[in-house]
Amino acid sequence: QVQLVESGGGSVQAGGSLRLSCAASTRTFSRYRMGWFRQAPGKEREFIATIRWSGGSTYYADSVKGRFTISRDNAKNTVYLQTNRLKPEDTAVYYCAAGMGGLSLSEDYAYWGQGTQVTVTS
Repeated sequence: QVQLVESGGGSVQAGGSLRLSCAASTRTFSRYRMGWFRQAPGKEREFIATIRWSGGSTYYADSVKGRFTISRDNAKNTVYLQTNRLKPEDTAVYYCAAGMGGLSLSEDYAYWGQGTQVTVTS
């Protein structure tokens, strides 16, 4: 089983940055595709970014391209999301997830963290 714990969320002014981390408990972390999603109040869960097990390929939602960067350190069993030039519309609970197949659907990921709150003020 894969257990995931997010950290690094908080409150920041528009234009600021946060680095989110997701720590995994499994020794087989390097075998999983990792993804980041977010969910704002009253909205559906939204795909943000993903990185394959080798770390050699990434994919981003149009809303965050050029501002967010996903990376992973398999030696530390950790995936990161660097968020830059944050906007009020980025406010949401951010979740990390682990899967073995597809890219951008919630159904592609079998394991989920509990989320970390990101609040961007104007």
